[in-house]
Amino acid sequence: MKKVTNKTLVLSSEDVQEIVRKKGLDEVMDALIERLTAAVSSFNPDKTDIPARSGFNYESPKVGLIEWMPLYNKGKDVVIKVVGYHPENPAKEGLPTIVSTVSSYDTSTGHLKGIIDGVLPTALRTGASSALASRLLARPDASILGLIGCGAQSITQLHALSRVFNIKKVLIYDIDENTIKSFDTRRLSFLPDVDIVAASIGDILENSDIICTATSIDVGAGPLFNGQATKPHLHINAVGSDFPGKIEIPVEHLRKSFVCPDFLSQAVIEGECQQLQKHEIGADWVVISKTPSQYKHVKDKLSVFDSTGWALEDQVVMDLFLEYAQELELGQYIQIESMSEDAKNPYAFLQAMPEEILVLKEIIYNQKKD
Repeated sequence: MKKVTNKTLVLSSEDVQEIVRKKGLDEVMDALIERLTAAVSSFNPDKTDIPARSGFNYESPKVGLIEWMPLYNKGKDVVIKVVGYHPENPAKEGLPTIVSTVSSYDTSTGHLKGIIDGVLPTALRTGASSALASRLLARPDASILGLIGCGAQSITQLHALSRVFNIKKVLIYDIDENTIKSFDTRRLSFLPDVDIVAASIGDILENSDIICTATSIDVGAGPLFNGQATKPHLHINAVGSDFPGKIEIPVEHLRKSFVCPDFLSQAVIEGECQQLQKHEIGADWVVISKTPSQYKHVKDKLSVFDSTGWALEDQVVMDLFLEYAQELELGQYIQIESMSEDAKNPYAFLQAMPEEILVLKEIIYNQKKD
């Protein structure tokens, strides 16, 4: 597909899904994990500016938020993801809890270069992030995965981790019995042979090597557990904390663990790190990715990845899908922005007439002359 100047490449949800169908789910996830690994390990704040996300939280007409996550590649482009988080969506609207779009802007002109569905890409990149963090912090022989919260995020968490670890058993828990019952069917498209076992939170904590928590627990209702015994090397990917006051992991467990935030300035506001003092928080995943040998000892200890979401992940997944779209000739180029022939006259389109009308006017004029 040729690049079209001044037009925007739009990838709809159907385009994104078709990319996954044609490239293969495992290939997409593997590529995403490796690209994210490279992006995190080479991250340079002097070249890429990523401020903490901002947005609006509200309780009417339903509890939710709309927020934006920006990234500025200096001298290149700006990437912004806009996210809607509404925990009542699945039950009341039949919609995902998280809906989003990701857009990219040319910093030379301000032109909107591309916009894509962010729902599936966000789920994919969040899974890939846990896979990367677990590869850095969990034991390489980890084989039992626990999932606390079995909604949409749990599917990509399991898929991504199964691409990095030899997962032999998955222990699952959710407050909704129907969600537990449907989990086995939902995972068949990518991991048909692994053993899936419904379990209590206590059993999951006691038996798992890696746990992913991805719940919609209410602000002030956490943590999910207190004081349960665990394996001495348990690694937790804490995915669900995304509000001030919303937590999944008890502070006592955090204080016994090596806590690695994805984005510290954001995690201390709305992640698990909001429960900790600065000296109680470990290195972030950029530091660990750049010097992994210095943190090998963590693999045999308790660890927590505080995953609040980082705009670098959105840039990586957007770039990947735009490349796939070019390769597979998917998506549409649309003239979204008004590009007047006269840059100083926004009304120039009123004066411009299609050639057919000009020819017709000339014919009418000549007929009147005759």
